[in-house]
Amino acid sequence: MDILIKAMAQNGDVRIIAAETTDLVSEAARVHGTSPTATAAFGRMLTAGSIMGSMLKNREDSITLQIDGGGPAKGILVTGRTNGFVKGYIVDPEADLPLNAKGKLDVGGLIGKEGNLTVIMDQGLKEPYVSSVPIYTGEVAEDLAYYYTTSEQLPSAVALGVLVDTDGSVKKAGGFMIQMMPGANEHIADIIMYRLEEIPSLTTMLSDGKSIKDIILYIFEDMGLEVHEEKVPALYCDCSRASVEKALISIGLEELRKICDDGKDEELVCHFCNTTYSFTNSDLKTLISELESGK
Repeated sequence: MDILIKAMAQNGDVRIIAAETTDLVSEAARVHGTSPTATAAFGRMLTAGSIMGSMLKNREDSITLQIDGGGPAKGILVTGRTNGFVKGYIVDPEADLPLNAKGKLDVGGLIGKEGNLTVIMDQGLKEPYVSSVPIYTGEVAEDLAYYYTTSEQLPSAVALGVLVDTDGSVKKAGGFMIQMMPGANEHIADIIMYRLEEIPSLTTMLSDGKSIKDIILYIFEDMGLEVHEEKVPALYCDCSRASVEKALISIGLEELRKICDDGKDEELVCHFCNTTYSFTNSDLKTLISELESGK
C-alpha cells in the first residue's frame, strides 16, 4: 500500500517528506493511457504534487505544479492537497521517446528544457502565490530542487523515481524531499549530500524490497530521525456534473444557442480523470432557458 511519511531529523534541523506512490502512479497510467516515458514523467510530477501538497497547513489549501519545456509531452499539470491526494494530466499521454544515452526512459527529453516550472499555491488568500523558474533539466526532481533553492531560499534535495516494467506497467514509484531548516548546521547538510551521492537510486532500493521508511531510516541513521505523521497518498478528482455544467455555461449564451440550433448533443471530458459528461440537446435547451430567465 502507498504511504507518505513526514519526519524530522537532527533535532529539527532537517525536514523529510517521503512517499511510495506505486499504486497511485499505476492508477494514473491506467486512467490516462500513458506511454512508458509519459508514465515516468507524469508519475514523477504526481509524486511531487503529493509530497508538496502534504506540506500545506490548511485542509482547503492546494498547490499546483505546471511544467512545459516544449517537449513532446506538451506540458504536465498536477494539483496536490494537504492530505496527500493529487490529481493531474499530461497533455499528450501517448508521447514517447527512445531510451536516452544511459539506457533509461528519457523524461527530460519528453518534457523539454525550453520553458518553465511554475508553482501555484492557493491558501485562501485574495490572490494565489505564483512563482516560476526556468526548467533546469526537465527531469523534474532537479527542477524542483532548483525551484526551492532559488525561489524559496530553502536548500533542498529531491529524488523522484518511477520504474516502468517491460510490459509498460508501473513496478515501483516514489520520492522524497529533504530540506535544511533555517539556521541548520551546514556540516549536517554536507553529510546528507554525501550519503545521497553514495546510496543506490531510489527505484533500485524500492525494487530491492526496501520500503520508503527503510530508505529514510537508512539515510538518517544516527541523526535522530523522528517520524511524526503518516498518510496514504491517492489519486483523486473532484469533478462533478454540476461543475462541468458550469464550464459549459461559461462559453456563453450565444455559443450554447449555436450548439443547440445544430441539433447536436455535447460531450465534455474531465482532463483529470477522463470521465465523460454527456448533455443531450434537450439538456442544452434547459440550460439556455435557465440562463434566459436569469436562474
